Amino acid sequence: MKTFAEYEELARQAHGHMCAGQVLGLRLALHGLALLGIDDPTGRHRKRLVTYVEIDRCATDAIAVVTGCRLGKRALKFLDFGKMAATFCDLETGRALRVCARESSKQRARELFPEIEDKNQQQMKAYRELPDEELFDVQWVQVRIGPEDLPGFKGPRVVCAECGEGISFQREVLAGGRTLCRACAGQRYYEPLPHHGS
Repeated sequence: MKTFAEYEELARQAHGHMCAGQVLGLRLALHGLALLGIDDPTGRHRKRLVTYVEIDRCATDAIAVVTGCRLGKRALKFLDFGKMAATFCDLETGRALRVCARESSKQRARELFPEIEDKNQQQMKAYRELPDEELFDVQWVQVRIGPEDLPGFKGPRVVCAECGEGISFQREVLAGGRTLCRACAGQRYYEPLPHHGS
């Protein structure tokens, strides 16, 4: 593992600036990995870890820096629960734990450093110094990760009968005897516009 200052610099580079959310994300990931006994997540343990993040905010970039988990490597999973939390899954041992930032952490920052008027600076200082037990709640959990969700999964690619686009990782939907992508099966997050000539 690197020093906290080294992680802060890597997080600053990855995210573009340093903020309280970054510091909290670094601490959250370091705490989770320490409890799992993973001490080289970007080296010899790099294929051992899958991480689920529950918010698309600053902390997620910091968590990725510590864990080495990336969306493009299929080791970082995003579930939009809007919570400052992450679940770390050790594929080697089958153990997993969920670490959630305590709602009281901002209040603790105000109590500890009332002289710092800038909230971000106040929280950054507190999040660097508070013990893990005051910042986080930890829960050991079970996460069932199917083979199609693991890094390195090689599965058949199918084509949607409606739009003709390719579908990977068994994300197709069978509806009315047809193989459809999720969008054509009604799970679309976008609405196509009428075609306009260019």
